[in-house]
Amino acid sequence: MPKISKIETISILGVPVAALNMETALDTIGTWVRQPRGRYICAPDVFNVSSAQTNPAHMAALRKADLVVPDGTPLTWVGRLRGNKHINRVCGPDLLLAACERSLEAGWSHYFYGGAEGVADDLARTLKQRYPGIRIAGAESPPFRALNQDETAAMCNRVRRSGADIMWIGLGCPKQEIWMHDHVGRLDGIILVGVGAAFDFHTGRVSRAPRWMRNSGLEWAHRLASEPAILLPRPAFCASVPERNLLANARRRPVGLVRFTSRTASGQKKTVQPHKAAPSSRITFRYLFSRDAE
Repeated sequence: MPKISKIETISILGVPVAALNMETALDTIGTWVRQPRGRYICAPDVFNVSSAQTNPAHMAALRKADLVVPDGTPLTWVGRLRGNKHINRVCGPDLLLAACERSLEAGWSHYFYGGAEGVADDLARTLKQRYPGIRIAGAESPPFRALNQDETAAMCNRVRRSGADIMWIGLGCPKQEIWMHDHVGRLDGIILVGVGAAFDFHTGRVSRAPRWMRNSGLEWAHRLASEPAILLPRPAFCASVPERNLLANARRRPVGLVRFTSRTASGQKKTVQPHKAAPSSRITFRYLFSRDAE
């Protein structure tokens, strides 16, 4: 296993995004496997970063993660514009497959937790067919409600007894990030990785955007067409749409990501810091790379 030097991070609206690529992410996981302390990895896109601005629990989960990888292409644009030329997108669904492939040689064992009823089991079967010899420690889809104390204790015991090295969490944003933050201390020696829609992608329930769209920062358009009922209600979804404007503004002032503008009771616009934006205020998002957005 190659020695991992300290990974540089860039602060994007208070979220410490690691300036790395897929290989470094996998190498980092490899150094953590079978260590006694539990760890967790978040893979936010622009929506995640925007959502965290008005959700303190979500922001805390992102900031306290052991590693935050850039799932969204615009986040890598920010990194490169700030001088991190080696940063590349580490998309959660791609990270899952890459880790499964490496685990054939490394011997990592996987546990899948999330999705609708039966989805985690389907994912385990799919990956066994795709990667013969892969070690699957377990799979389960929790109910769509918070577990009580007894259920939580039983779940943690199942995962610990399974011998899993990596636990893939597919609960969606921001639930999975908060879940990992709250449970990592009860899952010693296990690496938790939040991968969002990966469970549905890899079981064929939701189609993924073509690679050219993913590489161009246009995956949101494909997902909007595929899942309008899920994406349209998201209050910060508009933050991931005007990516052409993002680059245009970034070239002029390449230091921030998003500026928030709220309207006062009289209808006047007022620029506010993200953490000061009241949840009840009407907030619009503009890609303006300015220092007060850091």
